[in-house]
Amino acid sequence: MKKYSQIFQGTAFSAKSPKEIQILKDYLFFINTNGMIEQIVAPEDADYPTLLEAYQDQDNFHRLTEGQYFLPGFVDLHVHAPQWAQSGTALDIPLYDWLNTYTFPLESKFSDMKFAQEVYQDVVSTLLANGTTTALYFATVHKEASILLAEICAEQGQRGLVGKVVMDHPENNPEYYRDRDTQTALADTEEFIIAVKELAKSTKQGVYPVVTPRFIPSCTDEGLQGLGALAAKYDTYVQSHCSESDWAHGYVQDRFNKNDAFALHDFGLLREKSVMAHCNFINDDDADLFVKTGTAVCHCPISNAYFANSVIPIAHLHAKEVEIGLGSDISGGFSPSLFDNARQAVISSRMLEDGVNTTLPAEERGVPNSRITINEAFYLATAGGGESLSLPIGRLEADYAWDAQIIDTTITSAKLPIYQADEDLHDVFQKIMYLARPENIREVWVQGKKVHSRMS
Repeated sequence: MKKYSQIFQGTAFSAKSPKEIQILKDYLFFINTNGMIEQIVAPEDADYPTLLEAYQDQDNFHRLTEGQYFLPGFVDLHVHAPQWAQSGTALDIPLYDWLNTYTFPLESKFSDMKFAQEVYQDVVSTLLANGTTTALYFATVHKEASILLAEICAEQGQRGLVGKVVMDHPENNPEYYRDRDTQTALADTEEFIIAVKELAKSTKQGVYPVVTPRFIPSCTDEGLQGLGALAAKYDTYVQSHCSESDWAHGYVQDRFNKNDAFALHDFGLLREKSVMAHCNFINDDDADLFVKTGTAVCHCPISNAYFANSVIPIAHLHAKEVEIGLGSDISGGFSPSLFDNARQAVISSRMLEDGVNTTLPAEERGVPNSRITINEAFYLATAGGGESLSLPIGRLEADYAWDAQIIDTTITSAKLPIYQADEDLHDVFQKIMYLARPENIREVWVQGKKVHSRMS
């Protein structure tokens, strides 16, 4: 009898396509020692009874109880880890003022390693408790604290993609919080890349260094060019903000006479491993460039409602085959939950389609064909995120990592309104997506290892 690291039995929901949910009722999931799903067996398969009898009494066999379900772990493509310390504050002022009055002073404190450790340990554990098994992080300009964030991801079992932020422009960044100069920024980034790649050798679920120009306004041309060269040299991921708001989008047009996408591409920063946050103001030419280069869009619906001055046309970009995932954008987005962000993605798309200006006739008020469903939002939070990172994550399928949430719909303090044992499972899925709270996330697994559990 073959030995497996873990075996699970239960009903799972996974994205079959952007619009279709696959329901795997009472399936068996066999996880190998590398934490990958080696085999999935359906109840109607001929060997199901034999396999169930052979493995169900083993210590590593896990059977879900009634009212429990598997979801893939969430993939959060945009988190400002240091900003967890200010989440929920100052969301009522413009982006430029928010950065300079609140965010930059906070991020400058991460030269203090004790403070960095306290915040980073908390944000990683909080995201895991909210079902986020993979996170793409902005850290700060501080090399040592950024390496520490990668180490904390490794220790807590989260798949972390971490970037030491580059802010080398002497005029566009505050004197108290920026890289000393361009040469230092590039040298620190290279040392950071090397350190995280070394750490990754002993991290089962993977940690990855990410080349991270904060956004074009914060960087010099020389800095952007150097970061593009480092990304190519070490074949790293790249992340930045792209055409987020009226102010940021307009700044780049004034400086380069082109949109962010083409400016970033000129510096070698759009590649198969690139993820650009927000992208609210990209046009069809920008979208085509994203498709051509393999660059993904990270949709941050809660943050966009506060700071982006617009609603991004996700349905239109999907139709153009742009890779898209979901991000919380802590702390521009107040919630660490991708459940919350999936819900807001649906709400925002409906508002874009219907329009919000009631002084206009209904037929002129919105943008037709803009709505997305909760199925599509779930796809963005799971499979879309995995595809954006070109990693085998975000689906409960063979040859994917066992990154999973066990959702318990019967928790006393957060019971979902499911009253019939034979309730349609599509309806159960929708209730989970719209109503689940952190209390409902009973366990979280990353790469075949349990990394979070809730006792009650």
